[in-house]
Amino acid sequence: MISLGFPWALLLLPLPLLVHYLVPAHRERVPALRIPFFRRVVETVGSEPGPGSVVLGRSLLQTATGILIWCLLVLALARPEKVGQPIELSKSARDVVLAIDISGSMDARDFQTPAGETLQRLQGVKNVVGSFIEGREGDRMALIVFGSKAYVQSPLTQDLQTIGDLLNQTTVAMAGPHTALGDSIGLAIRTFETSDIDQRLLILLSDGTDTVSRMSPVNAAEIARNKGIEIYTIGVGNPEASGEDKVDLETLKQIAARTRGQYFFAQDQDGLQQVYDRIDALAPRETETLSYRPRRSLAWIPLALIAGLGLGVTAYLVLTTRQRAHS
Repeated sequence: MISLGFPWALLLLPLPLLVHYLVPAHRERVPALRIPFFRRVVETVGSEPGPGSVVLGRSLLQTATGILIWCLLVLALARPEKVGQPIELSKSARDVVLAIDISGSMDARDFQTPAGETLQRLQGVKNVVGSFIEGREGDRMALIVFGSKAYVQSPLTQDLQTIGDLLNQTTVAMAGPHTALGDSIGLAIRTFETSDIDQRLLILLSDGTDTVSRMSPVNAAEIARNKGIEIYTIGVGNPEASGEDKVDLETLKQIAARTRGQYFFAQDQDGLQQVYDRIDALAPRETETLSYRPRRSLAWIPLALIAGLGLGVTAYLVLTTRQRAHS
């Protein structure tokens, strides 16, 4: 389909006619003396008469060429464009950050699969979270892992394949043996600072008790709430253990409550899968569909025709001048 980017330019088409009628050519009357038998008088005195005023006329070809050039120039100003078929793009309407605990306690082999097999906690988490990531197509996601320190494995991206690959490459205690729960929330807040999307969700999974963070998890949750971040917390592991191996369910509950999020607890892989299914139901994927039509400018066509006409007229004038000079 052909359209005009600036159709108002077509209003310039009658401009030469308006100029012709409203601003006519300058004409000047001067006094003159008419002499009868002018040619005989001139011959008698032996003088050569000079030419008088000459009003040049226009040929039909010149008029048609001028009109055509003006029309092509106005058409170029109107910016003709070739409009393609609509193209739709999906843009994420929510940003999600996954914060996964990989402290030393995640090495415990007490995670039961539906088949009754016992897995390492981190491996069981990887299996469930990997499926969750694959099902979030359309969301932008980031991955944070934390132990004694919190690290961004991947900033916000729609490349979910890379998120899954990076998660699979993590190992227990690669970020230190302890649990920095509050620091992981603080790092998630900084990660969201690059986002211009209002809906922000942090999914925080931990199996231990915070002992090394510079900021308490509850205070970090307060800051997250002020930044418009909703936090879903997931506790895994043994709440009856001691020390850092004991999952701090009370803190996870407070974090979720402070940000108007949700708290979950999972003792095995099947329970964790149900948790992520529940999160999918509570926070379904949200996308914005953007539609646009590609446009390709065709203004060069009338400009090229004008250039061609100009060359043709120039060549015609040169040839005519040479023929008159030889004749």
